[in-house]
Amino acid sequence: MRKNIYTESDQTGARLREIRLAKQMTLLEFYLPITKHIGNCSSIESGRRKIGKRLSKDIIDFHKINPRFLNTGMGEMFIKGSDSDEHLPQLEEGVPYFNVNLTELTVGELNVFQEPPEYYVNYRPFNDCDAYLPVYGDSMYPKFTNGEIIIIKEIKNREIIQWGEAYLVITDDVSNNITTVKTLFQHADPERILLRSLNPDYIGDTVLERKSIKRIFLVKGKVTRNHL
Repeated sequence: MRKNIYTESDQTGARLREIRLAKQMTLLEFYLPITKHIGNCSSIESGRRKIGKRLSKDIIDFHKINPRFLNTGMGEMFIKGSDSDEHLPQLEEGVPYFNVNLTELTVGELNVFQEPPEYYVNYRPFNDCDAYLPVYGDSMYPKFTNGEIIIIKEIKNREIIQWGEAYLVITDDVSNNITTVKTLFQHADPERILLRSLNPDYIGDTVLERKSIKRIFLVKGKVTRNHL
């Protein structure tokens, strides 16, 4: 029996995001000509929702995507000779840098990486990470100072937390859509965790329900910039 070329793979959402960013398009620009349900597409890219065969086919046809690449990650990203292939910006290696203010990312269907990156950082020790992001404010001083860049990697198994380490935590609307970088500590209730600032001027812990966490990223490193 001939295999359906539109069969979903576990990495379909991640590859769709890769294709969208390769075309330097926002979620709206990439998906709105195909569907009005942009929030669902954001969830597909992040792996929280499966893509249907009809939507997969429509996306492939509209953007002239190579089905083999979408399903397996192998081969050319676009059908050879298509408009998408001809006008594709040259891809860069490394991890994307997004110039976003985390405190402003408080919408419901949150996708931190919905905008095209400004550039890529190719530094091998951190090439397994998801993004470079700027930090604003001084709640995590002296570990992170205003204007520094953090390097984050998404955590899939949320049962394994490195207590005392810094994380980027993104919550749902029940927890007021918090998006913050804090150190995490154990709570007496295993269904909760403590978020703590390092700056002694910021007194008090934030108690957070584990189930309210939408996405969580370990801060694996930072880049310090000297301003002349």
